[in-house]
Amino acid sequence: MWLQGQRAALAVLPIIVLLWKKVAPIDVPLDPRIQQDLKQPPTIVKQSVKDYIVDPRDNIIIECEAKGNPVPMFWWRRNGKYFNAEKDPRVSMRKRSGTLEISFKTGGKPEEYEGEYQCFASNDLGTAVSNKILLRVSKSPLWPKEVLEPVVVSEGSPLILPCNPPPGLPPPNTFWMNSAMMPITQDSRVSMGLNGDLYFSNVLAKDASTDYSCNARFLFTHTIQQKNPFSLKVMTKEPYNDTHSSLNDTDLYGARKIPENAPSFLSPSGLHSSKMVLRGEDLLLECIAAGVPTPNVKWFKNGGDLPERKVKFENYNKTLRIVSVSEEDLGDYVCMASNKIGSIRHSISVQVKAAPYWLNKPTNLVLAPGENGQLVCLASGNPKPSIEWLVNGEPIESSLPNPSRDVVGDAIIFRSVQISTSAVYQCNASNEHGYLLANAFVNILDMAPRLLGPKNQLIKVIENHQAFLDCPFFGSPYPDVRWFKNGHGIVLDGVKYRLHNNGTLEIKRARPEDQGTYTFVASNILGKAEDQVRLEVKEPTRIVRIPEHLSANRGSLARFDCRIKHDHTLPITVSWFKDDKPLGFGWMSKYKKDEDSMSIHNIHSDDEGTYTCTVTTELDQDSASARLTVLDRPDPPEDLELSDLSARSVRLTWVPGNENNSPVTQFLVQYEENRLRPGEWQNLSSYAGDQNSVTLQLSPFVNYQFRVIAINSVGQSRPSLPSTRYQTSGAPPDVAPSGLKGWGTGKTNMEISWQPLLDTQRNGPELRYIVSWRRKDHEEEWNNVTTISTKHVVRDTETYVPYELKIQAVNDFGRGPETNIVIGHSGEDKPSAAPADLRVSKIDSTKVNVHWVPVDPRNIHGEFKEYRLYYWREASLLKGLRVTKEKKTKGFYSDVSQSTGILTDLIPYSKYSMYMVIANSKFEGPHSKIVEFETKEGVPGAPKFFKIVQRNTDTIHLEWDKPLEPNGILIGYTLKYNTVNGTQVGSQQVQSFFPNETEYTIRLPDRFTRYKFYLSARTQVGSGEVYAEESPHFANEAYSKDQVDIATQGWFIGLMCAIALLVLILLIVCFIKRSRGGKYPVREKKDLPLDPVDQKDQDGSFDYQNENRSLERESSDEDNKPLQGSQTSLDGNVKESDDSLVDYGEGGDGQFNEDGSFIGQYTVKKDKEETEGNESSEATSPVNAIYSLA
Repeated sequence: MWLQGQRAALAVLPIIVLLWKKVAPIDVPLDPRIQQDLKQPPTIVKQSVKDYIVDPRDNIIIECEAKGNPVPMFWWRRNGKYFNAEKDPRVSMRKRSGTLEISFKTGGKPEEYEGEYQCFASNDLGTAVSNKILLRVSKSPLWPKEVLEPVVVSEGSPLILPCNPPPGLPPPNTFWMNSAMMPITQDSRVSMGLNGDLYFSNVLAKDASTDYSCNARFLFTHTIQQKNPFSLKVMTKEPYNDTHSSLNDTDLYGARKIPENAPSFLSPSGLHSSKMVLRGEDLLLECIAAGVPTPNVKWFKNGGDLPERKVKFENYNKTLRIVSVSEEDLGDYVCMASNKIGSIRHSISVQVKAAPYWLNKPTNLVLAPGENGQLVCLASGNPKPSIEWLVNGEPIESSLPNPSRDVVGDAIIFRSVQISTSAVYQCNASNEHGYLLANAFVNILDMAPRLLGPKNQLIKVIENHQAFLDCPFFGSPYPDVRWFKNGHGIVLDGVKYRLHNNGTLEIKRARPEDQGTYTFVASNILGKAEDQVRLEVKEPTRIVRIPEHLSANRGSLARFDCRIKHDHTLPITVSWFKDDKPLGFGWMSKYKKDEDSMSIHNIHSDDEGTYTCTVTTELDQDSASARLTVLDRPDPPEDLELSDLSARSVRLTWVPGNENNSPVTQFLVQYEENRLRPGEWQNLSSYAGDQNSVTLQLSPFVNYQFRVIAINSVGQSRPSLPSTRYQTSGAPPDVAPSGLKGWGTGKTNMEISWQPLLDTQRNGPELRYIVSWRRKDHEEEWNNVTTISTKHVVRDTETYVPYELKIQAVNDFGRGPETNIVIGHSGEDKPSAAPADLRVSKIDSTKVNVHWVPVDPRNIHGEFKEYRLYYWREASLLKGLRVTKEKKTKGFYSDVSQSTGILTDLIPYSKYSMYMVIANSKFEGPHSKIVEFETKEGVPGAPKFFKIVQRNTDTIHLEWDKPLEPNGILIGYTLKYNTVNGTQVGSQQVQSFFPNETEYTIRLPDRFTRYKFYLSARTQVGSGEVYAEESPHFANEAYSKDQVDIATQGWFIGLMCAIALLVLILLIVCFIKRSRGGKYPVREKKDLPLDPVDQKDQDGSFDYQNENRSLERESSDEDNKPLQGSQTSLDGNVKESDDSLVDYGEGGDGQFNEDGSFIGQYTVKKDKEETEGNESSEATSPVNAIYSLA
């Protein structure tokens, strides 16, 4: 029935909507400019609770606050009658408020003011009413005096100790304590019920006590009332001792011979009960059972499951709490108590009722004159509440008739309202469980449009985003709204523009052309208001180069890019985050930020994470993230274990460590043995990174321990902890020594040497070597020796004789294998013969054929190495050309029978000498006779220099010098040249010169013509190496006809005067500094003599002999020059100059040399005497003084 009533109430709302099609309430803004001028009926904003319990020790305050314009007046009703607060001296009402204050300073009892109060707030537009407030005074009565007889009960029997606290307001909280003010221990056997009684499912001897006391705590008075204690005596069949205290209850029952029995309910009684609860309250169901052993309690719901989210089991499962009950929680709940003897059930039928609650609470209604509206009041409850309408606190039926108002069911319909119809309406919904009261005013308002926002707003929006041009306004009747752009009306077609109900103009996608000034106009019958809005469209903010995921080695630098493009009229803020937490960029921080990136120095594992770059403007933001993965060396392997032990192998197993983001590519196994090289770890073998168990091949007689190193792309891990040691058994050597060889260190011995066995190849103690040798091709017995060394010298041998050699290793376990026979030789001696009949043929300018008679191999006395030819350049065939006689060698290696070879890289037109020797591995033999030969004439080398001198814009002057190596007799020079213009080349011209001509002038057709020159020298054989040069561009030319003489320019003259003045000032400063004890050196500049003019023969050829003499003379002159700082006397002798100047005395004249430089010392005698001991050993020049000033 209740659910049907709810559905019927909900059906009323659409019916009301159908009765009246248009409801247009006005939302009045909270803007103070509107509120201060707005007439408004009263509204209750604060009031005391409906059930109001007060502390009798305090004054009574009954709250009632309301707002309205004009300010409301307040009055009260008590128990349905007008309450005149002014006549009661104990009662006062606060100013501009309806709150009552009742004071008892002058006497009186609070109980005299108990009753039902209701507040009324009125102004010219209506009256608002508060809830009915039931005022009651808190009570905490004393416990009635009573004499409690001792409670005697048999062990194992159930027991209820009643509490029965005195009735209080509100009801007290109860709890049980003993005389020591300690709580009574509660568990599944002993617990307190919802009514405060103490329940024993079965009594044990240990429960005997004289001080079971029930206590009641009264919340308002903060007092605790204590009931007289119960004295509990337990009759037992067995005496109780300390050994029983360690037993659990189940074992205790048998030990104490307590008879067991099936469960029975102590509360509630019987098999069925009922419970009513109000919607929204907590449902508490209780089942307390007796029995031995103590029963367990479980809860069920018939026909369904317990609501898991709302259910709580309390008091050791004896209490079921369902939080905030709703209609879905009604039904039958079953509690079952059971122990090993049996079980019992109790069914509780739960009914859910409901005090009234709102489905649609009436709200304030603001209308303009002539408009329509409605108030709706929908409430539900169980039973269904009745609805009563009041107006200004009085039943609507008894109020004055209003033709614009109709009550239809649970709603009031208003048509064509007028100013005089403003009022406050109350809706009262009530049933037997309570009531609801709501105030809703109907305010008829007329007001010309008013603008509520700031004037002339500037609105910024990102391009292609929505733009909302908002002009808050208010008016009654509701104004018509229009928008203009740049004086033209906007067509609201719904495609580009949209007008919202509150007058906001929406531009769905803002473009740059949408920038401009928009005008807003709101108007109604009472007037109009307008405002302007400036719209600016900004470029979006974007990250154009986003950070990328990065993997970097530990300790390196990680850098994330974040390049930004944005509207430059918008300030930006760039922030960086790591895992959504902001980063700090202080001067000591490892994080460094610049315009387009962020870098992390010396990264570690804790720097790993997601880094986000966020750029923010006042309008938008963009962000991009990237992951930093820190690569590190792997952690060392762990838990090394040896298994499958055998004589020559063992299995090694380990647990890989953390790879630290870089996969392990290799495991390196190392070993250490404690006999030969203790404490030194050596590499044994390596394995792929996906292996962790390997078989190691071992050597005999080694006491091993192993460790493993993991390797990834970053590097090696630390070594693992060593494994346990493993000792292999001994054996003879498995291999023979390697590198066996024999060679003489002298002409009568042979040194036999070999590579020793490795430590892992020894296979046992006392390793030694058996060395054997004998003459090759001689059937003789082997000679042998046993040694621990790595070499043996065989003495008194013949010169360079072949020997057969072999060797084997031996230890205490036996002999190892022998090596194959190796051929060695005794020592070498000097060859005793020279190549005969040395001669040349086919002489060319740079090469000749050399011939000789080979040496008999028996005379080499060693291993043939080469025929070695020594040769040198004796002289040039040119008169006067000096040469260096550097001796060079050429080897001919093929074999001892070789008799010819070719000598190359000779200099043309030169005289050479040579001789030949034969060489073995150690010595050279006697040399052959010296043979001389002359090379033929060749082409010359390049000219020594080739310079292009541009004297003016009309001609080009060329200069050059003869080649350093003419390679023959020069017969002249060839000059080839052609014009060049970018990639275009003009026709080539050729000019020949005599050998004594070394300059040439070409006339230019115009100032912009450029040439490419090719110069070469010639002999009878032909032209030599070419020297190429290109004339400079006009812009780089050194001279120009149009050049202005800067010496006549005014600016240049002024600059020189300024420099002269500055130098004068600096000299004055220097003189002042000199007067304080300094010295200046005078260093004489000596001109060097000019180079002599090239001496040429009358036939035009160069005389290289004269040139060499001039070079020698220049060298001699240079050696004879006086040193700087020295002076030449009149007799031509050089004398060393003083580093200081001549003393300058008082009145004395300074002394000048021939070039006019002043060499006096600028100090007076007195100053000289004072400062002579402090003079610097380093002379000071005026230039140095300038630098000192700088």
